Amino acid sequence: MNSLYDKGREGFLGGDIDWDADDIRVILVDTNDYIVDLANHEFLTDVPGAARVAVSSSLTSKTKTAGIGDAADITFSAVTGDPCEAEIVYQHTGVEGTSRLIAYIDTATGLPVTPHGGDINTVWDNGVNKIFKL
Repeated sequence: MNSLYDKGREGFLGGDIDWDADDIRVILVDTNDYIVDLANHEFLTDVPGAARVAVSSSLTSKTKTAGIGDAADITFSAVTGDPCEAEIVYQHTGVEGTSRLIAYIDTATGLPVTPHGGDINTVWDNGVNKIFKL
């Protein structure tokens, strides 16, 4: 079901999300604790704390060619906790109530994953849509 949150799309169109300049991060998510609502969920406050297993550092080497968002692959370090079935890409502002949800990814190489205390790598799709396409 990989898709963009409707409010994330609005954020791009309204100029509230700047893919190049903003701090964009990814969360490993336990879907037993989070039911995605692409039409209504807008901010990180819509994702229960129990669902958030690990958070990445800021994405690097971001590109936006032809409306396609891409970035360098990421590593979640020393991950423990519940099994993760999805990832959420979001705009990190430092405040959960303004950190806008961008994309929900649940069909990717390596998902689902069970944390084992070691690193978990996310290798973004190298196909035509990369991380996502607006």
